[in-house]
This record gives sequence, C-alpha cells and structure tokens, in this order.
Amino acid sequence: MNDKISLADDLRPTRLGYGAMQLAGPNAFGPPRDRAEAVAVLRTAVDLGVTHIDTSDYYGPVVTNELIREALHPYPGDLHIVTKVGFRRGLEGSWDPAPENLREQVQANLSHLGLDVLDAANLRIAGPGSLAEVFGTMVDLQKEGLVKHLGLSNVTAEQVREARAIAPIVFVQNLYNVVHRDDDELIDALAADGIGFVPFFPLGGFSPLQSAVLDEVAASLGIGTQQVALAWLLQRSPNILPIPGTSSVAHLRENVAAADLTLPPEALARLNGL
Repeated sequence: MNDKISLADDLRPTRLGYGAMQLAGPNAFGPPRDRAEAVAVLRTAVDLGVTHIDTSDYYGPVVTNELIREALHPYPGDLHIVTKVGFRRGLEGSWDPAPENLREQVQANLSHLGLDVLDAANLRIAGPGSLAEVFGTMVDLQKEGLVKHLGLSNVTAEQVREARAIAPIVFVQNLYNVVHRDDDELIDALAADGIGFVPFFPLGGFSPLQSAVLDEVAASLGIGTQQVALAWLLQRSPNILPIPGTSSVAHLRENVAAADLTLPPEALARLNGL
C-alpha cells in the first residue's frame, strides 16, 4: 500500500511519488515525444493514489509544469506539487546555476502551475560552500506566503545543518539508490527528526554486475528489476520518498505497484551487499 508520511500538518505525501522530469524531451529539454501519453501518465498517477509530484520550471524548460496544469488543474485537495529552483537551462539544454533570481523562479513556477502558493519548493545547490544567503531568500519568500514549506536538493550534510539553523526544512533531495549510498548517515539523521529524504535517480546508475544481482533477485521473486530497486528504497528507511519518473503509463503502473511489495530478508541481504 502506498502509505502517506506526515512531514507537516498540511503536508502528507505518499511515500512513493512521481517525478515529472521525463515528461519533457531528451535530457528534460524540449517538448514531450507524445503529449497525450504525458497527460495520461499524470492523470493515471493521481488515479493510482499518488499525492506527491516532483517538478520544476527548468524541466523543458516550463514543459512539465504546463503539462501538470493541463492534466490536473484544478488540483485534488490532497495533491502536493513540489518544485525546485536554483538552476536554469541554457539555450542548448545546459544545466546552469541560477541563485540570483529565486523570487522570479518561484513566481514563474506559480504562474505555469496555476497556483497562488507552492506546497513546497526545494532549493537546488550547485556545490559545496555556504548556502545561508540563498536559503535566506527562500525563507523570505516563505514569510511572504509564496511557499509553504522549504527543502534542499543536491546538498551535503553540513549544508543541511546550516540551513536547519536558519529555518525548518521538510525535504532533502539527493542522489541515492541501492548502489549509491553516500547519504546513509544523513538519511538516518533526517529520519530521527521527521524530515523526508527524496532520492533522485532512484532507478539509475547500475553497472552490469549490479544489474545482474538485481535481475537475479527480481527473477527469484517473480517481479520487475525496477520494482525491486524501489521496494528496497521503501524498506531502507520510513522517511525515504522515491519519485521514479517515466513517460509511459504501463511503466508508471509497474512503479506504483512496488509500494505493495515487501522484500524478504534474503533478498534484502543480497541487495545490501551491492
């Protein structure tokens, strides 16, 4: 069952969400390959009970937010659309840090999504160093009522500590999956404080050997390899909220079904050994 997690009184997303990045063209740049299918994916996600959609105006750019609005507006009352700011796209699709105009980015996300306030916005950080100034800008936007809750993306444990000394956060969004586990300690620390950890690329980064192990575990259980990877994340810690992306309704259904799986101890042991 795709249970919900309480991150705040007004923020209870499903543990398994949906990441909208792949609805745009290749490398999240340009229009979708199949617009009708993209709209169907979003509507199916909501029909399946997903209440956490991750997006950003820099996917496309603008493409995914406009698709979300077309497919789902007016939004269900329990749907949480979480966006990201702090980067922009170059003319040929480059990913460029853009910490200098966060207010305009938040306002653009609101406009393209058809919202008056964002449930949550993750500030994507370009690299190591202090984030006090840029995070302070997000706090100001929160105080003005443009954003309800704040999160961070692509950050170190030290940056998380620095931000939390300034204002509360509800999400940390970093690279993490069954074979990339640099944030194990951070996840456990966040879990103790009731802060959600959203792993991006939850299904990515597997080498052939590691994929072979996943394939063997999946075959032994009679389920898909990617379902195994998602089920492992959901069992890793109760504060992990995967947001697997896809532009296929069939693949979406397979991903959401992973929320109903429980991996047996022997399967977990093999995966933990990767």
